[in-house]
Amino acid sequence: MTVISTTIGQSVSRIDGFAKVTGQARYAAEPHPSGMLYGVIVNSPIARGRIETIREEAARAVPGVVEIMTHLNRPHTALFEKSYVDGLGVPGSPYRPLHDGEIRFNGQPVAVVFAETFEAAREAAMLMEVDYERWPHNADFEVALHQKYMPEKPRSNYVPPKSRGKAAEAYALSPIKVEGHYHLAPEHHNPMEMHATTVIVEDDGKFTVWDKTQGPQAVQAYLTSALSLSKDQVRVRNPYVGGAFGSGLRAQHNVFLAALAAKMLKRSVRVSLTRQQMFTHVFRPEAIMDIALGATPDGTLQSMIVEGVTDTSRFEHNMENLVVWGLINYKCPNATADYKVVPRDTYTSSDMRAPGAATGVNLFEMAIDEMAYACSMDPLTFRLHNYSDIDAMHDMPLTSKALREAMLQGAERFGWQNRPMTPGKMRDGKELIGWGMATGIWDAMFSPTSARARLTADGRLHIATAASDIGTGTYTILAQTASEAFNIPLDQIDIELGDSTLPQCPTEGGSWTAASAGAAVWLACQSLREKLFKTLGKNSNISAWLTEGLRHNTVVLQDGFLKNTDGDEAFEMSLRDALSLTGQTELEVEETAKPGLRGTISQMRKARFTHSAVFCEVRVDEELGIVRVTRLVNAVAAGRIMNPKTAASQVRGAMVMATGMALHEESLMDERVGRFMNHNFSEYHIPAHADIPDMDVLFVNEEDTEVSPLGIKGVGEIGMCGTAAAIANAIFHATGRRHYNLPIVPGD
Repeated sequence: MTVISTTIGQSVSRIDGFAKVTGQARYAAEPHPSGMLYGVIVNSPIARGRIETIREEAARAVPGVVEIMTHLNRPHTALFEKSYVDGLGVPGSPYRPLHDGEIRFNGQPVAVVFAETFEAAREAAMLMEVDYERWPHNADFEVALHQKYMPEKPRSNYVPPKSRGKAAEAYALSPIKVEGHYHLAPEHHNPMEMHATTVIVEDDGKFTVWDKTQGPQAVQAYLTSALSLSKDQVRVRNPYVGGAFGSGLRAQHNVFLAALAAKMLKRSVRVSLTRQQMFTHVFRPEAIMDIALGATPDGTLQSMIVEGVTDTSRFEHNMENLVVWGLINYKCPNATADYKVVPRDTYTSSDMRAPGAATGVNLFEMAIDEMAYACSMDPLTFRLHNYSDIDAMHDMPLTSKALREAMLQGAERFGWQNRPMTPGKMRDGKELIGWGMATGIWDAMFSPTSARARLTADGRLHIATAASDIGTGTYTILAQTASEAFNIPLDQIDIELGDSTLPQCPTEGGSWTAASAGAAVWLACQSLREKLFKTLGKNSNISAWLTEGLRHNTVVLQDGFLKNTDGDEAFEMSLRDALSLTGQTELEVEETAKPGLRGTISQMRKARFTHSAVFCEVRVDEELGIVRVTRLVNAVAAGRIMNPKTAASQVRGAMVMATGMALHEESLMDERVGRFMNHNFSEYHIPAHADIPDMDVLFVNEEDTEVSPLGIKGVGEIGMCGTAAAIANAIFHATGRRHYNLPIVPGD
């Protein structure tokens, strides 16, 4: 049977767009079960200490208040006596909400007020009085540096740096040297949808949990472990997610507190966080990187030395792949790196879009730009001169690398050939103009994933997997994959996502979902197609043309019809009619995709990455120091592009966030109390429309038959890698002044 390509590679608009813009899409804080209680969290105002007394009288007197849950009256659960699953793999002892009276970080929940209305719960929460014994604490990153350490048990996805050559000796002998001390301020995720959980207690006592998460099955595993429940007692749903950026990778405390209260009160419960409460957790770690580079006068790198540090909490050891990216991406005979973490009395820092790489790549690319100037070389020429065709850190071949093509095509699109080498040579009135560039690299990952395909009596194709669409366009990508695999129009396909009862899919993150879930959907549709034809072939009642066509393989599945391509007359049959001939009301299959199509290709024998080249133009007010980004071009090499429209949208979104990293976003700590003090959108600056220019995204052709079954590399995070550095490098080209701290703000 023949399949005719139809939709993969086409710029299809999001199929979930109508539901979102018309309000039909339901998010975690929107279900309204009858008799639902509203929960408002009371947070600790101190960073470290112990609760001495809790006075609830005034709060309980508020009309409508049903219960106040604290560590003194909460039910006992398995969470408080054993280790549990939260799906993130951070070593240490995960925070256990309301476990005891000890305070471990500012903003820690100390009580939850439940009432018949949100207004009553909020009023009562404001009337709660808690006395604390305060203990010494440290929330100052610089002070914590003397306690830096390497955890005995590294995080599960941590990649230790692998040294080569003799970097220190080569650096000492290098004719040209540059070194810098780089710093990135902590940033908060701040998706549009804040964290919220609605727990519905069904008539049979089971829980249906609507949660703001990137992985419903991970939350289900967490709740079943924490509350000693079976899988069939907890169903987790997140069909729509209003952005996450990594904040929903692990189960946050709102989901546990809501489920615990529902179990305690035997009523449906909602617990949602305010924007200010979102600043108590889910933030990119503060980081420093000391980078030393040595080169010969012709611009050949001789030595790379990278030392990096990020922060974590006292109770967990969060780690990032911070220092490896330059060692992987550049040809250099001598390279070494070291990484450690430092403890602070805060909540655990967390993964944020392109964790590790967003920090490490950008800071390293700023150093590479400085070295290019030290060698009197154009920054693009310098990168091409030190280009590596392999994973240089592991001396391992790559499945593909079209970064060279990305640099050349991006430079041509940007007009890089017209760039003067000397900084400060371009201006327009009071504004200095600068052009900068950087490269980006991010993992091209693939995780085993299952999907179900079902053909129903009405001729519709139903696709189901537990994947989450966190705004990346997963609904649309999977519909396109199914449309091509089964050759059926998009409007005859239904996609079901975001439900723990659906076929297994890992938590959405790391830019692996399109590759992983897409492969599972492709396999399921192939198997369903084979099952349909096999079932028809066993039926003696089918027409002669179909019998002959099946026998001679001349039947084509096209546009939702079975068509005969041989003979003098054309025949066709709808899928509805074809299914009715089988005597069944539906056909269904489930398949699991593993690295390599049906697991036949070993993904581990080669390294796999997505690459990019970013070019930026800035204008700097010479008197005020205000920076405007006026042009951005990003050339991306990401394997097979399933949907150029949604893929470009993902890259642009990451570039917006990277602009925030470069010029705006900075969570400021009040070390006296251990609290991020600019915990609102009026003081935590994110890019606005006026800050973002038209962004030109182009995709470089990159064939890759090994990275994933369909040749897909994710694009959700690559836009973060290199963009902030390109902006910083453009500022240098405009002003002649180097900056080593991000964000770069007026007065620096």
